[in-house]
Amino acid sequence: MELRAPRRYMLFIASILAAFSLAVIISPLTLPAGSVPELDGSIGVVDNWERLRDVPWLQKAVYLIGDVNCHQQAERSFQVNGNQMPFCARDLGIMMGAAAGTMLFMLRGRRAHRELLLLILMPMALDGGLQALTSYESDNAIRLATGALAGLAVGWGAGALVQNFFERRDEGIAVPKGDGQA
Repeated sequence: MELRAPRRYMLFIASILAAFSLAVIISPLTLPAGSVPELDGSIGVVDNWERLRDVPWLQKAVYLIGDVNCHQQAERSFQVNGNQMPFCARDLGIMMGAAAGTMLFMLRGRRAHRELLLLILMPMALDGGLQALTSYESDNAIRLATGALAGLAVGWGAGALVQNFFERRDEGIAVPKGDGQA
């Protein structure tokens, strides 16, 4: 069975997200126990290069992607095999949820109402907002769950955007000049 273009792209996106999520989970398991302790840092900066100097290149790549894209606060990250995960609990949930949301959209083949997607985003917004504005502090299980829900909405919404792009292209709506067709 041949997959239509939007399904191929969605499968590709979901596969990349799932593979990277798996790499994030496996990386601390494949390192010696306690070799990657607390990695607190800032987003957008490589600030743990020295701590990761002796880590094998594949795990180092995963940890450095986490270093640039996540705050990696130790108290907001899971510890596996005595090692801190490369991403915080919420970011891990977002990645896994986005992979699942993209696959779910692909399997169901239809868009969700915007209101439903916004409703699914609300738990993370509330949890993160309450933490930013009050003394409330959620635990990693809640961060993982709210991140996974948000990722599910993002993955489903991304699937709808890909499908919409191909539907509009196939209908000849707003096809830009120089799209590579001869």
